Amino acid sequence: MKPVRFGFIGCGLMGRELATASLRWPHLLGDLPRPVIVAACDTSEENLTWFRKIPTVHAFYRDYRELLQNPEIEAVYCALPHALHAQVYRDIILSGKHLLGEKPFGMDLSAFETIQSAMQQRPDVFVRCSSEFPYYPAVQQIVRWFQAGAFGQVIETRFAIKHSSDMDLKKPINWKRQRDKNGDYGCMGDLGIHTQHLPFRLGLLPHMVGAQLANLVKTRPGPNGAPVPCETWDNAILSCEGHDQNGDVFPMVFEMKRMAPGCTNTVEYEIDGINLSARFTTDDPNAVYFTQSMGQKQAWTRLVVGQAPLFPVITGGIFEFGFSDSILQMLAAFTSELRGLPCAFPCFTPDEAHKSHLLLTAALQSYNEKRMVPLSLD
Repeated sequence: MKPVRFGFIGCGLMGRELATASLRWPHLLGDLPRPVIVAACDTSEENLTWFRKIPTVHAFYRDYRELLQNPEIEAVYCALPHALHAQVYRDIILSGKHLLGEKPFGMDLSAFETIQSAMQQRPDVFVRCSSEFPYYPAVQQIVRWFQAGAFGQVIETRFAIKHSSDMDLKKPINWKRQRDKNGDYGCMGDLGIHTQHLPFRLGLLPHMVGAQLANLVKTRPGPNGAPVPCETWDNAILSCEGHDQNGDVFPMVFEMKRMAPGCTNTVEYEIDGINLSARFTTDDPNAVYFTQSMGQKQAWTRLVVGQAPLFPVITGGIFEFGFSDSILQMLAAFTSELRGLPCAFPCFTPDEAHKSHLLLTAALQSYNEKRMVPLSLD
């Protein structure tokens, strides 16, 4: 199978995760198109130095436009602050390189529309957004149950991602707390797609939203230690009225929090139905919890799923699955779909990213106007 030759723009935390995933490719069973990273671009010499550990990388850039001129590169993974998405993603697409871009795929709806315009000009370019958590085997079990109709009528749903790193009030300010770099969405832009990939893919869509937003820490230490304003939202709860493809209507909650006591990077999914309910948390990543209706009696059961991912691997089924494994699965989904191979659960699509922007834009309107705001995402 022909490999996919990548250039990476933005070589920080997530860039390193995907780079090491590319070196684990023999971990996957079968003949899947291998990602080969040949070029790296970053303004940080420290980040570029780390990428010199990747034996396939032989071109290093400070200017992403030079990387885009490299004819060896077929696809680009891009992870940059949100304010740069519109310009850089647009340039990548118009250069003819396929794109796996980081969330939120544009700092706001207008930025997304700039990227969307580039996609319309280059329909030959394959574009997807990074979102790894649905690739946990326990989540894929929920997907299979849902697609088989096992839940019956939906009662309610909840999708959450929660951090606690900002609970440290001495933590210096970073770009995610600055409006000019992170936008008005704040935590919703940085975390929202992680809560939306699963429900959007299953056809569980909000059509009315009420937002509760909180800027809990008003200042943080700046570069010289003096306090500087924190301009973006720390936490967000979106209380929605959702609907599914059967026309059923139900409560739907999205939680995106950077100040959640006791959490590191906790992702939680729950779908409750009249016939079956199921929930997943990364605090217990090897299992899915479910209960089936037995009239007046229900009992939650912990089902250990083990190492049973979407793309089979060499690891024995008795062993646990982790975050790095989910990155490997997401990368396999991207390269497989790019090469036209079957993919049961593709990466987050530009159309789904558009839905995300419509939801988050409506959430800001809801908070500012103190009312429920209707949506049309169908």
